[in-house]
Amino acid sequence: MITETQQGTTTRPELFEMLDKISITTSRKDKIELVKIYSKYACFIDYIRCVFDARIVFALPDGRPPFEPAAENAIPSSWHRQNKQLAYFVKGLKGDRLTGLKRESMFISLLESIHPADAEVIIAMVGKKSSAKGLTEKLVREALPNLLS
Repeated sequence: MITETQQGTTTRPELFEMLDKISITTSRKDKIELVKIYSKYACFIDYIRCVFDARIVFALPDGRPPFEPAAENAIPSSWHRQNKQLAYFVKGLKGDRLTGLKRESMFISLLESIHPADAEVIIAMVGKKSSAKGLTEKLVREALPNLLS
């Protein structure tokens, strides 16, 4: 498991690791429990909202952007740190002040700065697709009833 050291003592799973764990979990009850556990991570909550909240619309072109994935052994950042940049890619937020080219350039830079598996998850998220088998809007609403409107 790839994890990021947080304040030198504890570790936290990367987003793709959380989604992989949810995917391989067979029991609905256990999936719900994992969603509740992972809800303490802002990057996971942001991911859930981006995938399942219809009010969130991305200001990015459809399709896969041209980017060079980071090498797995030399990842400069993580989605835990970079998810703050979502505000630049969602319509109606900070990114509205940017040109399309600048916004797309920022998105490509973000994808190149995180783990390649997380980059794939983020690309799917922008397309409103869950990367975890069995992670559905219905399951999220059951696990976190107040998260989605």
